[in-house]
Amino acid sequence: MHLQEHGPAEDAESVEGNEPMTDAAPGGSSAAKDSAAEDGTAKDSETEDSTAKDGAATPKRTSRAGRNLPVAIAVGLGLGGLAIGTLFTVKSTFLIMMGAAVAIALWELDRALRPRGIRLPLIPLYAGQAALWTCAYWLGYKAALAALGLTLIALMGWRLHGTATGYLRDITASMFAVAYLPLPGMFVVLMLSDPAGARRTLLFLALTVGSDTGGYFAGILIGKHPLVPLISPKKTWEGLAGSALACLVLGGVLLPVLLHRHVWQGLLLGAAVVAVATMGDLIESMIKRDLGIKDMGSLLPGHGGALDRIDAMLVTAPVTWLLLIVFVPH
Repeated sequence: MHLQEHGPAEDAESVEGNEPMTDAAPGGSSAAKDSAAEDGTAKDSETEDSTAKDGAATPKRTSRAGRNLPVAIAVGLGLGGLAIGTLFTVKSTFLIMMGAAVAIALWELDRALRPRGIRLPLIPLYAGQAALWTCAYWLGYKAALAALGLTLIALMGWRLHGTATGYLRDITASMFAVAYLPLPGMFVVLMLSDPAGARRTLLFLALTVGSDTGGYFAGILIGKHPLVPLISPKKTWEGLAGSALACLVLGGVLLPVLLHRHVWQGLLLGAAVVAVATMGDLIESMIKRDLGIKDMGSLLPGHGGALDRIDAMLVTAPVTWLLLIVFVPH
């Protein structure tokens, strides 16, 4: 930046210092002209230097947030209100909303993989997601495991209609898609199917969103030290501290309030969520860096795509479900 600010003046001084001297003309008129020319050059140099300094003094303002903050907040509040409204009225409507979000995320992932020559079989993926979640909600995890096995078999069979070239590549991508999206989402469905499912799911959402929100605001306000610059340059240690603080406070308060358990259990839950939520953000950042894209989509203004919004939830769901089973047994 300093080179750009002072470059024009330094170039002018270099030209003046290395300019060859001309022979003096009779009567000194040539010397006077040379002096005037040099004086004009110096003034031009001063003008350029002043212009450069003025430009540097008024740089273009950019938001440290990196996105339209009012729009992002409005979208976040809207999604939160919709989630809470469906959770405490008809729980199955929340299941439908979550299913739509994961279905869109699968479509975004398929679109992101296409430049690499990989196309996800969306029809069996959507059918498998529906079967997996339906079994988990109404029949329990044993039936859901059977649905998962059948989904994997269907994906391997679906690809048989093509040539052998790229078969393992396509099957691997399909298995990854199941493991990354519908399978973690199944644990949210299992939480929701509990008699206290609305409160369990609300706790899960509050902790995950709190981790994201706390890290975001701490990062843009005081973030200075990069956390993992090779994966996500904007994530900082200060942001991680903000995420940890938010999760610990929310866990320590909400677990006793919503599910009538101990504060120390809420603190352990909050610590576990912030650890895996941060990992979930980094996993998606690594995927996008590998694919050479900034966002998975643009469905949600200020947030990116559906997958950009639920990346942390995908990995916090199994951990939250497991700890709630331990802390709050049936």
